[in-house]
Parts: sequence; structure tokens; C-alpha cells
Amino acid sequence: MARKPTARAEFVFFNVVYEDGSQKSNRKVPADVLEDPYDKDGAIRAAIEAQDKAISERSGLPPLGIKSITRAK
Repeated sequence: MARKPTARAEFVFFNVVYEDGSQKSNRKVPADVLEDPYDKDGAIRAAIEAQDKAISERSGLPPLGIKSITRAK
């Protein structure tokens, strides 16, 4: 019996510059976050901040403030 194909998770990549001047390239954000017609930038920022919060909880270091977010090419 053939298997059903699994749903593919689509991602969009962003470059993030933090307030201390450091940069993280190609941060993955689920594509469905971009479907918000009213506040795409806020939804993208919230998704990346949630990722940063999870990382900071595991590492024990406080999360850095985000200075800018640009879509990776």
C-alpha cells in the first residue's frame, strides 16, 4: 500500500540584526506567519522573538533586542 505524502513545511528566511551589532543569517520563519494581511512585520518579529526566547531559556542567557529584520535573498 502506498504511503500518503506528508505535508511539507514551507519556510521563509530572514536576516536579523541585534542591538549589540551581531547578526544572525537565514532565520527560518514558517510561511503561514506571512499570511497575516494586517501586521506582517509584527508577526515576523513575534515569531523570531519566540525563537530567541526559547534559545535564551536553554542557554541561560538573556535574549538580545532586535534592531532590524530583512528578508534573505
